[in-house]
Parts: sequence; C-alpha cells; structure tokens
Amino acid sequence: MFLFAPFIVCVFALALDCLIGEPRRWHPVVGFGNLATAVEKKLNMAPDNPTRSLLAGLFSVCLLVAPILGVTLWVSTALGGALLVLAQALALWLAISLRGLAEHGRAVAEPLRTGDLEKARNQVSRVVSRKASALSEQGVAAAATESMLENGADAVFASLFWFLVAGIPGVIMHRMVNTLDAMWGYRNPRFQYFGRVAARLDDIMGWVPARLTAFTYMVLGNRKLAWWCWHNQAPQWDSPNAGPVMATGAGALNVRLGGPSPYPSGVKHRPVLGGAQDASYASVEAAITLVQRGVWLWLGAVLMATVLIFLVAYSS
Repeated sequence: MFLFAPFIVCVFALALDCLIGEPRRWHPVVGFGNLATAVEKKLNMAPDNPTRSLLAGLFSVCLLVAPILGVTLWVSTALGGALLVLAQALALWLAISLRGLAEHGRAVAEPLRTGDLEKARNQVSRVVSRKASALSEQGVAAAATESMLENGADAVFASLFWFLVAGIPGVIMHRMVNTLDAMWGYRNPRFQYFGRVAARLDDIMGWVPARLTAFTYMVLGNRKLAWWCWHNQAPQWDSPNAGPVMATGAGALNVRLGGPSPYPSGVKHRPVLGGAQDASYASVEAAITLVQRGVWLWLGAVLMATVLIFLVAYSS
C-alpha cells in the first residue's frame, strides 16, 4: 500500500480537480498572492537602488516562503497513513489546475469558433498580459495556445513532478515560487532587481519539469517536428524553461506561434516557433488535449514504475 500511495494521491487529486475544479472562494494561492502584494508594497521601497532592491526581494521571498514551508514539513512528518495521503491529495489538488486550464482555453476557443472576436479578445485578456484589443483572430488563438502549453508545464506537470519528488513541501514550495515569479518577475524598473531572486528560483525549480513537459509533448505529437523545434528554436527564446515547452509544443501541434505581439508597453518581437499552420480555435483545443493526454501518460508511467518497484521488492 505504501508503494502505491504516490499514484493514489495523484489520482485522487486529479479526480478532485476534475469534479470540483479550483476553489471559487478562499483559494490559498489567491490568498498567498494578496499577501505577496502587501509585502512587496511595504518592502520594495528603493527599486532604483540595485543592492537594496535585490536584498529586499531576497528577504521578501524568505519572509513569505519559509513559514509556510515549515508548516508543510511539520505536516509531512506529523501525519501518517491515510491522513497523510489525504493531506497530500488536498495539497496537490490546490496546486494543479488541469480543469481550470481547459476552461480558460475553451472560453477563448468557443467565441473564435463562432466568429465573436471581441468576446475572444476579452477572454484571452484573462490569461495573457498582451494588449488583447490589438490582437487579430490568429493572434488571439496563438496567445491562447501558447498559454495552454506553458501553463500545462507550470500548473500541471511541475506540480505533479514536485509532489513525486518531495511530497507536500515540494509541491507547495514550487507553487509559491511560481506565483512570486508571475507577480514579480518582470523586467521593468520596479521589479528589475526586487523580483530577481523569485525569478531565478522559479527557473531552477522549473528546469527539470519543463524538459519533462517538452518530452511529453514531443512523444504525444508530431515527434520529428517537435524534436527539431526543441533543438533549433527553443534556444532563441528568452526564458530557459518556456523556450523548450513552447517550441516543442508548437512543433508537436504543427502550429506557428511566437512572432511579434502587442503589449501595453509596445510590440515585442519574439522568435517564431513551431510549424506552418496558423493558430486557430482548433489549435487551442489541440493544446488542451495534448496537456490532458500528457497527464494520462504521466499517471501510466508512475503506475508502471510503482509496479516494477513492487515486483523487485517482492522478488527479493
């Protein structure tokens, strides 16, 4: 039973996500984000001073992460048996967002399918930071497709990976660091130095999960094109983790992503990723399906690994 506990936890957490989805009220990630906003307003007092801003960012990360991490370590050691399995499943459920990812993606894909561009722009503005009003139909579809692929890595596969590696402390630590990076990891005057610690921690914690996600996309899609995109296009991307995920995902779907995109600060020229097909509502749906199939693949791999370990232990 103990050997099969990680698989049981993953299945239980994904079942809760499928049946309930994200909590609509009192979501701990939202509460953590609100706390992070308050801390940043209090401590990020000298954004134009690199040293002070960097130290303030380091102190803020420690202040926010250390107490919660301590609680998760205590829970992991104090509980045992069925209670620990239940606590792990609840923690993983609160960290993953497979149903939420699909809901946000389809909220964009459906109006694109029916030709309601304004509604699609409004919906995509909820999941990306681009200037939605300036996006064409293809631009909206590309933005949503990119969001599905990247959030599949951050909000699904990375959470599963860190739970399997380090239990509750691992999955909660990753979710906190990823949230801080999403809030503070901007290269602008206010966060250039203050958010650097959170951004680097997120790069470190996301390095292995991002490449496992890219491998998953490649296995389940157009393998030859995905492999080529991973090795030739990913290095051109600014982010060391988003590059492999998005390039390989675009190749797996044979869809063209990246390129110039409008942001509130102006047009950002990004490398072109993927294949020859234009993004559309169908590519958004295909990206959602790719992530969902990837989760099934991971569950199968975890079960197979568990059975092999059980057979080896039993035979010895």
